[in-house]
Amino acid sequence: MVERIDTALNCMDQGRYLFSGDSYDTPADVSKSLLFRALLGSRWYFYWNNFLIFCRTGRCGKRGKLTAERQIYYSNKNLRLVERCGGKVHIRGLNNLRALEGRPVVLIGNHMSLLETALFHSVMRGLVDFTFVIKQSLMKVPFFRNIMTSLGAIPIGRENPRDDLRAVLEEGSALLASGRSIVIFPQSTRSETFDPEKFNSIGIKLARRAGVPVVPFALKTDFLGNGKRFRDLGPVRPEREVWFEFGPAREVEGNGQALQQEIIAFISSRLDEWRRHDRKTV
Repeated sequence: MVERIDTALNCMDQGRYLFSGDSYDTPADVSKSLLFRALLGSRWYFYWNNFLIFCRTGRCGKRGKLTAERQIYYSNKNLRLVERCGGKVHIRGLNNLRALEGRPVVLIGNHMSLLETALFHSVMRGLVDFTFVIKQSLMKVPFFRNIMTSLGAIPIGRENPRDDLRAVLEEGSALLASGRSIVIFPQSTRSETFDPEKFNSIGIKLARRAGVPVVPFALKTDFLGNGKRFRDLGPVRPEREVWFEFGPAREVEGNGQALQQEIIAFISSRLDEWRRHDRKTV
């Protein structure tokens, strides 16, 4: 299997980073998959193909072969899958990531759906070497645990906030000192609505302790909804466009509360703007 992946990477060059400028917008001439059309836009076209990509990524991770190029390769496939389902992807602020020139940072933003983790490597991996802070329970999920283990992710239980903070500060500081960046979603769980009251300051505390900058990001990934009965199998909504935006790196000053409020304002303003855009395009 790994040998076939190597052949695909060498022959099709799909392991390359796709974005050369500060922004990206799905080209107007990208058409929906004929099969997706034939299935009348069924969500199962997306989930079946996404599951195959997920399994292949997990098997690659289990073998210890999930390199940055392969992470980008699989994530690119997820991005193209969104576009084949009629979704439009928009990315802004990539030059803010390039300006880091490899310096480790803490990236702090909102968490909306499963889609962002599927796309983050396509969007960022070519510019930033990063890992995630994730829920401990996710380390029990087949394939996902192999992916997160290969990334050196930091699992937290979310049952004892004090223990979680200690784990993030200690393990996170060590990773940042080694030159790796860390993506943190300070919300307690993924949600299509952004509630500043549930957006904690754990990322600010980590950046302050480690002495590294913070990069705020905002995203809108409600193209993929959260299901009512089965949370991970929600509706696929091509009319809701996908957005990622990264702000400039900021140093933590004082206790970091001012920066925390700036990040909250950044996310809130972008979500308001993108939702207005969605309403205009419907």
